[in-house]
Amino acid sequence: MKGRRVRLNQGSGKAFGLLKDQQRQKLEEINQEYLEDQKYSDEEDLAEKLEGFKNKYAEFDLNDQGEIDLMGLKRMMEKLGVPKTHLELKKMIVEVTGGSSNTINYRDFVKMMLGKRSAVLKLVLVFEDKANGSPCKPAGPPPKRDIASLP
Repeated sequence: MKGRRVRLNQGSGKAFGLLKDQQRQKLEEINQEYLEDQKYSDEEDLAEKLEGFKNKYAEFDLNDQGEIDLMGLKRMMEKLGVPKTHLELKKMIVEVTGGSSNTINYRDFVKMMLGKRSAVLKLVLVFEDKANGSPCKPAGPPPKRDIASLP
């Protein structure tokens, strides 16, 4: 066995990139449906919001199947600094999907983000966006907060 080389599949990186492009295209098509939907015509900055949702969603769609599963949601919450137990994550998925699935698809994700209901996941993402993207941040360190202190 000495001296034997294992040849790596050099095309896998290219295939992964193609898969990512196809996934982004699907998300873009769904965004276009929302832009053309009369129900959301009065939504301010809809195109910018949808672009942000698409980027956030694609970041945590770990398997590029168009759905965020339990592990993708777990990673998202950890990255946002609010780790959750598996039971809490399952409850969050049920809250977003209405119990119809064990994964969050992009349509459910956008509906949640544009909807009036305050799902835990939506609150975390909105809070994180405000913390990271607010142009008029107060000087000094931010106050210590946790998810329980959100409205």
